[in-house]
Amino acid sequence: MKFPQIGPAFLVTAAFIGPGTVITASLAGANYGFALVWALLFSVIATIILQEMTARLGIVTQEGLGENIRNACKHPLLRALAIFLVVSAIVIGNGAYQSGNISGASLGLIGIVEQLDWKIASANIVFPLLIGIVAFLLLITGSYKVIEKALIVLVGVMSISFILTFLLTNPDLSALFRGLFIPQIPTGATLTVIALIGTTVVPYNLFLHAASASKKWHSTNDLPRSRRDLYISVPLGGLISIAILSTAATAFFGNQLSIKSAADLAPALQPLFGDMASIFIGIGLFASGISSAVTAPLAAAFALSGILNLKNDLHENSFKLIWLTILVIGVLGASLGYKPMAVIWFAQVANGILLPIVTIFLLWIMNTAALGEYRNTLKQNILAGLVILVTLLLSGRSLFSAFGLL
Repeated sequence: MKFPQIGPAFLVTAAFIGPGTVITASLAGANYGFALVWALLFSVIATIILQEMTARLGIVTQEGLGENIRNACKHPLLRALAIFLVVSAIVIGNGAYQSGNISGASLGLIGIVEQLDWKIASANIVFPLLIGIVAFLLLITGSYKVIEKALIVLVGVMSISFILTFLLTNPDLSALFRGLFIPQIPTGATLTVIALIGTTVVPYNLFLHAASASKKWHSTNDLPRSRRDLYISVPLGGLISIAILSTAATAFFGNQLSIKSAADLAPALQPLFGDMASIFIGIGLFASGISSAVTAPLAAAFALSGILNLKNDLHENSFKLIWLTILVIGVLGASLGYKPMAVIWFAQVANGILLPIVTIFLLWIMNTAALGEYRNTLKQNILAGLVILVTLLLSGRSLFSAFGLL
């Protein structure tokens, strides 16, 4: 079987369509109906704006975002602050995200074994360890081709499944379009909005995209190709996310149903898969969890190697140590007895809160002299500034609420 050629933007899409997307979009639809579809539309637009900048940065400078941040910070104190903020954001964000990836994959396996009536002792510990080992073996080999092929199959299957399910559940299209174009935040929905943004506009994808674009394309003549790659891949991911939210809104909202495990997601897929819904959603969660569990540590290694001035090579011990650390954090986080849904939820919220830190650095870098004629235009700066402003307002509202100040 011959697989189509894919670009870095497709890998970004495959990375954000993970367990977090399935769970977060399902929770949003189940709890608030179609009211928060606009947040996914905003997320797709924001992702395109930010990822276009990172791809352009990687192609023009032939370096990743981490290297560019380090090079732009000339003053020792400013450089130290930048390193501290990026390292903190990546370790905290990726650690939480990795825990969510592994928890999601475990959730999928648990749903499968429950449906098959198999008994697995200490499944909440055994499955995260198993998933960690699989991710470790994939990372230690450095086989990008195998991962790329798996991601193509995964995204293809998920696209067909969720979009067909969306059509078969016969959603209220007028409510969908109202939710898409009339922004509102129902009472108690702020964290859900942040989580929806956090599951789509993932901070580590900014580092991953810049690094992978610099390795795939080596001339500014390739910029149109990178944009084409972006304009096809990211909207596809957004369409899948909207289909998931809409399906959950139709199946759960107002029906006194709650989502607590993989089995609870099965009714959303009942029209398409019948009694096999639990197994199919379990396989989807497991596969998406594995792919994201490989992508997150790899992106962290690219980011931290760049900002810490280490060799950005898969075979370097320092590079391996970084991704191994993130992987171990993820396995531990998923094995400590916290409910998988809670871990996945926290990961998306953490990403939404940490996003402004990384995007502010990116916007600054995109206006430095090093980019020459490829620096941001006024329009690009305004759009990126609006994205940062919205994420800051949402993050600030969330933090104030957490401390009882709002």
